Amino acid sequence: MDGLLVIDKPAGPTSFEVTARVRALASTRKAGHTGTLDPMATGVLPVALGEGTKLAGLLTEGDKAYDAVVRLGLETDTLDITGAVRRTAEVPPLTEPALSAVLGRFHGTFLQVPPMVSAVKVGGRRLYERARAGEEVERAARPVTVHSLLLRDFSATEVTLSVRCSKGFFVRVLAAELGRALGSCGCLKALRRTASGPFTLEQATPLERLEALAKGPLGEAAVRSRLIPPAAMLPHLPAFGVEAADVPRVLHGVPLSVYLEPPPPRVRVLGPDGSLLAVADVRAGRLAYLRVLAQPT
Repeated sequence: MDGLLVIDKPAGPTSFEVTARVRALASTRKAGHTGTLDPMATGVLPVALGEGTKLAGLLTEGDKAYDAVVRLGLETDTLDITGAVRRTAEVPPLTEPALSAVLGRFHGTFLQVPPMVSAVKVGGRRLYERARAGEEVERAARPVTVHSLLLRDFSATEVTLSVRCSKGFFVRVLAAELGRALGSCGCLKALRRTASGPFTLEQATPLERLEALAKGPLGEAAVRSRLIPPAAMLPHLPAFGVEAADVPRVLHGVPLSVYLEPPPPRVRVLGPDGSLLAVADVRAGRLAYLRVLAQPT
C-alpha cells in the first residue's frame, strides 16, 4: 500500500504509536508520520505508507494550523497541562482589546527557543530524552513565522486561539509567552491541529474509525479507499508528464530536459497513467531527482 493516510489523531497515544497502529492495519512494513503531535494533542497527522514514505521529508516543509486553549495563571515544566506545576500566578482582568494588542506581538517572523520536552535533536539526542534524564541544555533560538493568530474566545483564566504558522513552531511556547506578556504565566491546555501542509481535518479519518473499517467486511479495501496516492501527496508542485518511452530513463535517474515556461523550481514527474515517478528540482533546464519511486510490477 503506497501513499498517505490523513489520520485524526486521538488524545493519548504518541505519534509513533499511532503510526505503528496504522502500519499494522495497512499491512505494510514501511510507515512514517510527518509533523509530530504531542500525546495530549489531537487532529491532523499525515501517515505515509510504502513508497509514500520517500515523500515524507518533503511534506514536513508545509505550514500548520491549530486551534489551541491556553490556561493562564499556571506554569508547568512541559509548558502544557500534563506537566508538573512550577508556579501559579494571579491573572489580571482580561479584555478583548488588551488580548488583541498582546497577540499582535506574535505575528510575523521571529526567533523561538524550542522547549526541553520536544523531539528537537541537540547533540544527536532528542530533547525530551535529555529532559527525562534531568538535563537542561542550551537550545538555539530558531526562526519561525506566524501567518495568522486569531482570538476565538476567552474567560477569566482561558484563551482560545487559532494559529497558522510555519513548521517548527511550538504552540506550547506561545502559551507560556502569552501568559508572561499578560503579566501572569500560562500553559497549553488543549491543542488540535486543523491542517498540516495541504491536508486538513475534512480529509482526516479518526484512528478508531479506520481500525473499525479494517476489521469490517471490506477489510483492507476500506483502508485503501481513504489512501491519497503518491501523485496527490504534493499537490502544490506542478506536474511534468513524460512519455512511456521516457519512464525507464526517469526510474534510472537520467536527467531529462524540461520544456516548461517559466521553468518551475520543482516538479512532480508523472507517467502516462498519471502515476508519480519522481520528484525533481529543475536545474539549468534539466531534471535533478530528489526522490524516485519504485513502480508496481
